[in-house]
Amino acid sequence: METETMSQIITKDQLLKHWQGHRSLSRRTLEKFPEKELFELSIGGMRTYAELVKEMLAIAAPSAKGLETGKWEALEEDKKDLKTKEDLLKAWDEATEQINQSWPNIPFEVFQQKVVAFGQYESSGYELVAYAIENEVHHRGQGYVYLRSLGIEPPFFWERE
Repeated sequence: METETMSQIITKDQLLKHWQGHRSLSRRTLEKFPEKELFELSIGGMRTYAELVKEMLAIAAPSAKGLETGKWEALEEDKKDLKTKEDLLKAWDEATEQINQSWPNIPFEVFQQKVVAFGQYESSGYELVAYAIENEVHHRGQGYVYLRSLGIEPPFFWERE
């Protein structure tokens, strides 16, 4: 069996750009929602898009901060202070900036080390970032279903800039 070793497939900066591209698309999805439906619409027992956004906020910047510092707080998804679309958008922008501030300080080796994020999720650092991205893509897809049910065209999924 032939083995091939590669030192790197994607750079740390490329990974951040990929993640922030998804975050930009998720923000544009949030912008499309009418205020009332953002907090009230549920289909098939799914949580409202506001609740899904709060979960994404609870994971994203705290993951970057935890990878940076090695200190993890409990996962806090409730975020009762985020009561309007404007509140959510502001929190989204603040989280984006927090990720950008933490990212350069994350030691490269942390991406290969095991971490226990939020006291419950054990993975390597890169798996945690992948989880944050996958979770966001999943919930954004739910948002697309909600938008389409309202007759609103969601943003094109491939436009991540």
